[in-house]
Amino acid sequence: MAEITLGGNPIRTAGEIPQKGDPAPEFKLTNADLEDRHLSDYRGKKVVLNIFPSIDTDVCAASVRTFNEKAGQMDGVAVLNISKDLPFAHKRFCGAEGIDKAETLSEYKDQKFSQDYQVTITEGPFTGLLSRAVVVIDENGQVVHSEQVPEIGQEPNYDAALAVL
Repeated sequence: MAEITLGGNPIRTAGEIPQKGDPAPEFKLTNADLEDRHLSDYRGKKVVLNIFPSIDTDVCAASVRTFNEKAGQMDGVAVLNISKDLPFAHKRFCGAEGIDKAETLSEYKDQKFSQDYQVTITEGPFTGLLSRAVVVIDENGQVVHSEQVPEIGQEPNYDAALAVL
């Protein structure tokens, strides 16, 4: 289990996220148009998994905006923003914010993603939601960067994630 904090108070996640050099686990998530998307759909591209608790919180929204702006315009890069929010919430947010270079994916149908990536928060008020983490995957499906953000209210290290792209 990874220990993180929420407002400075210790909480835990299900385990450790995939690390550099690990093969990225396959997944099935749902996009804003209610279509299934799999990691294999992005084969041949570098993939940024921006994982967070909810699109409707300030820090989560900031990470979606930042990755859309900084990585979404890079050739050969897919930015995937992942939470348990319903696809309708993702679509509303992206429409209102003009997010058009990054894709939002929901885990509302199938919990395998959070199990395989070990990002489920297991205690505290956010129990059952996804922790804030970033995983960058290369064109061949290998993890080249991962960050389990230590404090839920903290933004990820964008520079470290962008550096491997």
